[in-house]
Amino acid sequence: MGVVWRAHDERLRREVAVKELAWPARLSRDEHWAACRRATREARVAARLSHPNVIRVFDIAEEDDGCPWIVMELLPSWSLQDLIEQRGPLGPVLTAGVGLSVLAGLRAAHAAGIVHRDVKPANVVLAKGRVVLTDFGIARVSGPSALTTADVLIGSPSYIAPERARGGQPGPAEDLWALGALLYAAVEGRAPFYRGGDPVASLTAALTDEPEPAAHAGPLLWPLIGGLLRKDPAWRIGPAQAEWMLRRAAAAPAAAA
Repeated sequence: MGVVWRAHDERLRREVAVKELAWPARLSRDEHWAACRRATREARVAARLSHPNVIRVFDIAEEDDGCPWIVMELLPSWSLQDLIEQRGPLGPVLTAGVGLSVLAGLRAAHAAGIVHRDVKPANVVLAKGRVVLTDFGIARVSGPSALTTADVLIGSPSYIAPERARGGQPGPAEDLWALGALLYAAVEGRAPFYRGGDPVASLTAALTDEPEPAAHAGPLLWPLIGGLLRKDPAWRIGPAQAEWMLRRAAAAPAAAA
């Protein structure tokens, strides 16, 4: 979805992160323009979010074609994906703590009418004293006024909820499904429906297969993960219950976990 650059804000004399958005090459000129408009509008909405678990958006710079560059806070940090790849899966207690922070950020976004749509370990930053949800580049503002683009499925196949893969309307439940996939990846080291880098196979598995039980999640975290990964969003665990279950898992003694 783009490239994030380290940059220097000359006016305010601070280091920032600047995201240059990228779009699928198959978009027509009109579709590209509509996508840029939507990204600008939704970046402005994301900039209104003020929460310690959500990346702060400082500014938007538009090019002549209307495509935005998004200026954000720079966080010297690792992503959760980096941590998993370099140090291995997290334990269930630490995973639950990370999940609480991500859920708090999602609830703030959902309260503002924003569906993130790309919740995954690479978009969770572990900074000093903070767990931060980043990259609202393909976020969607819910409601009938949301701008639409071409029928292009954008996102990470292993973390796309079944209802969105089927072409359903965006909603908070799809972010909760992705949170379940993120928690699974944190304790197992891989996404629940990852099929060797084949995006079609991963999407098919998410639509048709049940996840293998997470062997390292423990008795408190696995029921939550399984409940978040239910195919039908109507039967998926909601945010309040998810928070309660995460708090319970995060407070578990190490021996029990």
